[in-house]
Amino acid sequence: MTAPFLSVTDVRKSYGRGSNRFDALRGVSLDIHQGESVAIIGKSGSGKSTLMHLLALLDQPTDGTIALEGVDTRSLRGRALNRTRNKTFGFVFQQFFLTANTSVLENVVLPMKIAGIGRGERKRRGMAALEQLELADKARNKALNLSGGQKQRTVIARALVNNPRVIFADEPTGNLDSATGAVVEDILFDLNREHGITLIIVTHDEELAARCDRRIHIRDGLIISNEALAA
Repeated sequence: MTAPFLSVTDVRKSYGRGSNRFDALRGVSLDIHQGESVAIIGKSGSGKSTLMHLLALLDQPTDGTIALEGVDTRSLRGRALNRTRNKTFGFVFQQFFLTANTSVLENVVLPMKIAGIGRGERKRRGMAALEQLELADKARNKALNLSGGQKQRTVIARALVNNPRVIFADEPTGNLDSATGAVVEDILFDLNREHGITLIIVTHDEELAARCDRRIHIRDGLIISNEALAA
């Protein structure tokens, strides 16, 4: 088997000090390979969202190491960290995080704007992503005028514009009805299987987790199971 894309070794994350200290992760180790689909499941407060934030380099562990393609991510600082995060990862969140009064296209191209990509290239790639998600006709619409499913597809388009190798999805269907949620799920798994994008999903939804290649169950800051699911 190839070397892991992400490798987590004895990672711990604590908040506060003394009597107010809370140990969100208490020694987590796991490997994730390029092209996998992985579900991280657990109850609220289990540590699953904390783990996702650490994997996505949005936060740093209190102790332990996270390696990205064999490179200890503690060596990444400032612009190098931001560039790595922006180029490597795409994010799909339950809350959408769209700017309501700007256009769908403007929302989609934001990661490229942050990356310093020129206006013409931003528009070209943004429209290509919207075409892929069947939203090109909504490009000029304000985000506030979209349905829930359209908003989530816009978020997926935004996640794709920098050609990420990993998409993190935090409860991606949590705000959607079951039919719309099923469409969004299909889009994410198509991206995983047809384009080789690694998919890491944080969810309470056992049915969604069962669609992944692997399910990692966290309880009280510890991994209690890490199982490959039958194809």
